[in-house]
Amino acid sequence: MIVLFAPDSFKGTLTSVQVARAMADGWLRARPDDEVLLCPLADGGEGTLEAVAAAGGWDWRTSAVQDPLRRPVAARWLAREANAGADVSARAGAGSRAVIEMAEASGLSRVAPDERDPMAATSVGTGELLVEAIRNGARTITLGIGGSATTDGGRGLIEALTALAELAELADVDLVVACDVSNPLLGPQGAAAVFGPQKGATPQQVETLDARNAAWADALEAETGRRERETPGAGAAGGVGFGLLAIQHRFRSFGLQPGVDLVMDATDFDARLARADLVITGEGRIDAQTAFGKTALGVARRAQVAGKRCIGVGGSVEPAGIEALASVGAQAVPVWETPVPLEVALAAGTAPLVACGERLARAWVAAAGTADPGDDAQRGQ
Repeated sequence: MIVLFAPDSFKGTLTSVQVARAMADGWLRARPDDEVLLCPLADGGEGTLEAVAAAGGWDWRTSAVQDPLRRPVAARWLAREANAGADVSARAGAGSRAVIEMAEASGLSRVAPDERDPMAATSVGTGELLVEAIRNGARTITLGIGGSATTDGGRGLIEALTALAELAELADVDLVVACDVSNPLLGPQGAAAVFGPQKGATPQQVETLDARNAAWADALEAETGRRERETPGAGAAGGVGFGLLAIQHRFRSFGLQPGVDLVMDATDFDARLARADLVITGEGRIDAQTAFGKTALGVARRAQVAGKRCIGVGGSVEPAGIEALASVGAQAVPVWETPVPLEVALAAGTAPLVACGERLARAWVAAAGTADPGDDAQRGQ
């Protein structure tokens, strides 16, 4: 058999690279003659760079930018040069590419819990990363905007981009943004109201941030002639989605796409899927949110289209998540055979995933590949 392991990270504990490797190691303990393919994934937030880099062909870069509180920070990004021996202009013409993760510069993880300042947090560092990539020849850029600390409507990002000769250089850039939410910029479903509290905003600050973003939207829409505040995804990343939508005409091409789809495309997922007999995906929680485009569902959808069996492994598995995967023909299986306290799960490292991979493989042997190995795996057989 050929088994494809394509999980997301288990947020806060293990990267998708670690998860894929651990489950594959466990599988090979029970079925050492099988071939395993690793395709770690992400949804555009933290871990996106590691997932894309694991596919190979990318070079790591580091740039000095500003974090959400305007402190200096070294942020990583990925580059793929069409011709490493050419000068910048030649590489640009040949289609140099970059992948940028907003969380690297403007992420919530950059700010300690007691330092969070939603009123001051700025997306300027992400704009500086875009500038760096463009000045280094990138003309096709993928930007993941998950995990931000900001609610500035993308104002900081746009201020950084104005360094590019008043945005003129953007006309040579194709930008695709990984965006997994459909929220508008303003109002009860907007960036401040829905995501502000996660970033430390009090109820009063939520109101202030929403009003501030409304004023910013008035100004930017008047300048660009584009009304984007209600466009699905405008509220993503504290309104960075709005800022980019408002200046989208400045780019050669622009698009908002589900993060997991972008990462799957960047990691050649479909080519690996075509070879596989079985797909095993996973994420920290398979729950109600799984139905809204999370990685496990994205993988299961493509597996269904390709006619391949798919199993989703979750650190925790809830009924709504089981239903979401079942709707596209996939099973949900918990990592642990019996429930454990969260602190135990977080401290366990990769060992439970290795054990889960082995359990799934042994269940597959017991079922001879014809029944439901996920059912046997959940019973510990």
